[in-house]
Amino acid sequence: MSESQPIDKQRIARQNILGVLLAGGLARRMGGGDKCLRTVGGKTMLTHAINRAGPQVGSLIINAAGDPERFASYGFPVVPDAIEGFAGPLAGILTAMEWAHTHAPEVAWVASFATDAPFFPEDLTSRLAQAIECDGAEMACAQTGARTHPVFALWPVALAAALRRAMEDEKMRKIDLWTARYKIAHVVWTSDPVDPFFNINTVDDLHVAEEFSL
Repeated sequence: MSESQPIDKQRIARQNILGVLLAGGLARRMGGGDKCLRTVGGKTMLTHAINRAGPQVGSLIINAAGDPERFASYGFPVVPDAIEGFAGPLAGILTAMEWAHTHAPEVAWVASFATDAPFFPEDLTSRLAQAIECDGAEMACAQTGARTHPVFALWPVALAAALRRAMEDEKMRKIDLWTARYKIAHVVWTSDPVDPFFNINTVDDLHVAEEFSL
């Protein structure tokens, strides 16, 4: 990767956004395996994520380790982390930035989506993009109440080299610590009647999500 380029803050369009479906969680509290392949309302959580994210971006990739064939039926590129070891969602964001740099040079932005939150908003990227443009920010992430959701965010591909340096040289792993270095916009969604960023970490959460989906 080259050094970071100046961030282009011209109008962000759907076609220059790459969506990354973060599917690399270890799901320890659910007995392991691919959490995103568990079902809610008769569909896998990955299907819910694709259905919601797809119309919001120009293209999609799945970020996951292991045999990509288990996701073959979904028809999207499956890209493992660019940083070795389980380095968390920040590694998935870096992976998408670098994949875009190599495979989709027209892409200037990466939208990240957690695949264990099947109800995330269908206007996520448009509102994040609007906040970046209106606030003169460098990136944006979602928020409900006082809680931020940094995995649901819009990132400039131009910061790929800076993020790689932080992850390799500083062993940076926490999203909030890295984004604190930049001007970030926070976009608030209501959590009434349901927090749209409700994420499924346990079997009990899965049961709650089933009730939401009815």
